[in-house]
Amino acid sequence: MPVVFRHQDFRFYFFSNEGNPREPPHVHVLKDGIDAKFWLRPDVVVAYNDGFDARTLRELTEIIERRRNEIERAWNDFFG
Repeated sequence: MPVVFRHQDFRFYFFSNEGNPREPPHVHVLKDGIDAKFWLRPDVVVAYNDGFDARTLRELTEIIERRRNEIERAWNDFFG
């Protein structure tokens, strides 16, 4: 599970096997056993949420929007 970055106690990562065919670029976020998945394009949106409250989801969306290029670069570097 490649970790793209950490922010506070959140881990932003993707799985090394993202489906067959591979899903479009996205990022998973984990903290304290709670996780969510965010699509990166065309806009950053929540794909699923397993327990984060609305405020946290908004904050995570903002972080991902600011760092979307970094996340996509890590995705493309890993998957080629």
